[in-house]
Amino acid sequence: MKIIFPVIALMSLIAFQIGCSGGASNTANADTNASTEKVSPFAHITDPKAALAEGDRLLDNNQTEQAIEAYKQAVTLDPDFAEAHFKMGIAYALIESEMQQAGTTVETASNTGKGGTVKTNSQKAFERAVEAYKKVIAANPKDDLAQFNLGRAYNKLNKDEEAEAAFKQAVKLKPDDTEYQTEYGSILIKLAQYREALAPLKKALELDPENSRAADLLEDAEAGTKRIDFVQRDDANTKRANSNTAANANVATDSNSAPKPPNANTKPQREEPKEKKPDRPSNKP
Repeated sequence: MKIIFPVIALMSLIAFQIGCSGGASNTANADTNASTEKVSPFAHITDPKAALAEGDRLLDNNQTEQAIEAYKQAVTLDPDFAEAHFKMGIAYALIESEMQQAGTTVETASNTGKGGTVKTNSQKAFERAVEAYKKVIAANPKDDLAQFNLGRAYNKLNKDEEAEAAFKQAVKLKPDDTEYQTEYGSILIKLAQYREALAPLKKALELDPENSRAADLLEDAEAGTKRIDFVQRDDANTKRANSNTAANANVATDSNSAPKPPNANTKPQREEPKEKKPDRPSNKP
């Protein structure tokens, strides 16, 4: 009995020490995990516009990854900050382009689209920008800049018809903006509507004769118009030739099947008189 009691006490002491060391280990692990959690380097910025400005500064200095973090802080502070979403899409697109050129796999967004379609980070950012700009326009339909940027976001997503509609509305709201006119002409060319692109591009150059992009696009639109006109003329000539050939074939067929009229210059043949039979002799004296 005297021996058993010290043994029990010793075992209890060992168990207590193990429990304490385990607790200390868990606490240390928790502290380590907390210290390794990624903290935004721009968490100190509490104004979304200030975060956007910092992102723009970094993007201009080719610090693309840091710019993305700044834009993330902006949309964290204001989830409907359309411009921040759009600029984030631009920054992601730059990184994705560099990865493609290097032959490396492009990173995709953590959440996929409908039907399980995998989307890149830039696509998801531009989609969020579209939704945010739509909210701005719903609150103020006459916001020409929101319409213009909505068109730009759609253009980045290769939704050309939607982009054309947004640019058209922006031009309607503010026709004296050379950039609006240029982008409207550009999307019309992308849609192969070359003739329709002439007017906005000419207007863009009228507003700013130094607009070199509009000048280049105007040349493309004029060349496209000439190509279409040539093809249309060629098609018309081909159809006309085919029509004439068919008409001539029908005339030839009709002429062969119809009875020939008498020739006016041909004299009718004279009917030969029938040979007169001799009279039978009479029996009378």
